[in-house]
Amino acid sequence: MRMMDDAALRVVPKPMRKLVEDGLRNAIMSGRFGPGQHLPDRMLCELFGASRSVVREAVRLLEAEGLVTTIPNRGPFVAFLSSTEAEQTYEVRGVLEALAGEGFAVRATDEERAELRRVYEQLAQLQPAADREALLALKRDFYDVLMRGCRNPMVARMFDATINRNMQLRATSLAEPGRLPQTVAELRQVVEAVEARDPAAAWDACRRHVRHAAEVALRILREREKG
Repeated sequence: MRMMDDAALRVVPKPMRKLVEDGLRNAIMSGRFGPGQHLPDRMLCELFGASRSVVREAVRLLEAEGLVTTIPNRGPFVAFLSSTEAEQTYEVRGVLEALAGEGFAVRATDEERAELRRVYEQLAQLQPAADREALLALKRDFYDVLMRGCRNPMVARMFDATINRNMQLRATSLAEPGRLPQTVAELRQVVEAVEARDPAAAWDACRRHVRHAAEVALRILREREKG
């Protein structure tokens, strides 16, 4: 029994390809690498200390997620997301997030409700000039708890795929002046609904939050496209 406990506690290191994949994904989603930026092999190899074959495998995986696009004879670039694609992404995200909120209100444990409240309180304490990466990290924590507590693995998997594509848009909408206080107010409604175990109110609060985020991000994207 002791041997089994020790094995369970053993830390298994991630493969290098996974480290590069996660690092590159985070760099794109945080805005370090912006839409249209070239991602040459040499730069990525130096950045992550990995071989060219490892870097190329990671790039192929992110291309499958829609975060990277490869142009023949030019190489990989951070993908652009058009306003039309963004609108479709937000439509899907809104339904998935609402399903998660509804499920969380019904099936989450008391500990998970308390955990969601703790993450929300950390978000509420952030100042408008807060570091964007810190803000995005807290929002990821919020959704991690929400998806775990909704007890619907299919919704969680589909949400993960959608939110990766949506992350650049989240960074765009959260950068809008005045958006953070509105985000905090919207997430407070989600937390209060799930604490009240009210699935209908949780559904509505989640849909409302995504709809408002979409309005901000789509307006910014359309202004950029006009420019």
